[in-house]
Amino acid sequence: QVQLVESGGGLVQAGGSLRLSCVASGSIFSINVMGWYRQAPGKQRELVAQLTSGGSTNYANSVKGRFTISRDNVKNTVALQMNSLKPEDTAVYYCNFRDFRWGFSDYWGQGTQVTVSS
Repeated sequence: QVQLVESGGGLVQAGGSLRLSCVASGSIFSINVMGWYRQAPGKQRELVAQLTSGGSTNYANSVKGRFTISRDNVKNTVALQMNSLKPEDTAVYYCNFRDFRWGFSDYWGQGTQVTVSS
């Protein structure tokens, strides 16, 4: 019932910036977490950043100081501003919506490719 649509991925040189956006639609429960995960070839999926409906943030150590997550609770959108990008940031980035209506349930976007060249 929850659909996520992502945009903003692409190719960028090291040191550059990208902004990812995600819009959630459908049956939106007011208590939730929206965030971003990424998965590089041969690597496990990892949390990049997340932001609760109450305003609490959580960042992976590898992106602290470079990435900023934000959300609009009215529009049900979440964005990830990525600055000072490194080749190690190359991955498929997935928007995540965590619904706490029954414990928690995860919904995922289709993924958007971010490629950082050296």
